[in-house]
Amino acid sequence: MPSLQKPKPYDPVRSKLPEPPAGHKSSSILERTLRRGWFAVTAELNPPDSADPRDVLKAAEPLTDVTDAINATDASGANCHMSSMGICSILSRAGHGIVLQISCRDRNRIAIQGDVLGAAAMGVCNILCLTGDGVGVGDQPGAKPVFDLDCMSLLRTLKTMRDEASFLSGRKLTTAPSVFLGAAANPCIPPLQWRADRLAKKVKAGADFIQTNYVYDIEVFKEYMKRVRNKGLHEKVFILAGVGPLASAKSARWMRSNVPGIHVPDSTIDRLERAERPGEEGKKLCIELIQQMREIEGLAGVHIMAYRREHLVGEIIEETGVLKERLQAKNRRKAVAKS
Repeated sequence: MPSLQKPKPYDPVRSKLPEPPAGHKSSSILERTLRRGWFAVTAELNPPDSADPRDVLKAAEPLTDVTDAINATDASGANCHMSSMGICSILSRAGHGIVLQISCRDRNRIAIQGDVLGAAAMGVCNILCLTGDGVGVGDQPGAKPVFDLDCMSLLRTLKTMRDEASFLSGRKLTTAPSVFLGAAANPCIPPLQWRADRLAKKVKAGADFIQTNYVYDIEVFKEYMKRVRNKGLHEKVFILAGVGPLASAKSARWMRSNVPGIHVPDSTIDRLERAERPGEEGKKLCIELIQQMREIEGLAGVHIMAYRREHLVGEIIEETGVLKERLQAKNRRKAVAKS
């Protein structure tokens, strides 16, 4: 990756946990990229229905050189796949920057706090806190939901563990987890006027970064970011806008109707419908959105979700020019340091 040198794979048996740089919550490349003011890129890895680690590494391959961190999803949509913890274990040993996702749907506070200590011991530096979709929308609706915590209380729990070196019970930790805490946001669905207030609550609860759901209506998103700036939230949290290449008008309609938190405007669907090659048009639309987003004050990066189309992520990022600008900035810093 042109922005920062990747760390060597962390060996928890032989290595001491790396110390966060001064003023940082963790030693993650994602946090360092954001604090340097570079436009960050994260991407979602679609987990395999497999016990073969090679399937994970293959899925991560097209994301490696163009992202600051790879999100390992946690049974998104309440559908069962390889666990986020398992994927993080595989990718951390391979030296990848990763984001552990934790859904409150499936585990209680005891299990979650233990998982966080185990993840931090593996070298996981970034954690995304989610309430989680209800089991009724998934492929095993008879599963028993937990929801002992929600995203807000999960953020507060992990912040307590990190900043106060303490479990929720008050029992002290020998070594606190050095983690960069994230949360999700839905900026483009009603009630639009309250979305920034919801974000403020997550920031207060402990969110260091935000990854939004898919954004396809740039004007609605600009209004959201305006409300965010009016509240000064862009100075307290790093916001990464969710984007992704749509495959067709049919898939866009399905997402709008079946995936909570997603707004796809009619104009986008009409554009895909008119296109001779809808997949290419969806990719082009994604590139255009990222280029427009880079001009929005207060936006720190993008989070790319390319379901079963990870091979497009590198092409999308390369064509936006994001990595080229970061490489130029890095070279300028080197030149100044030598002068």
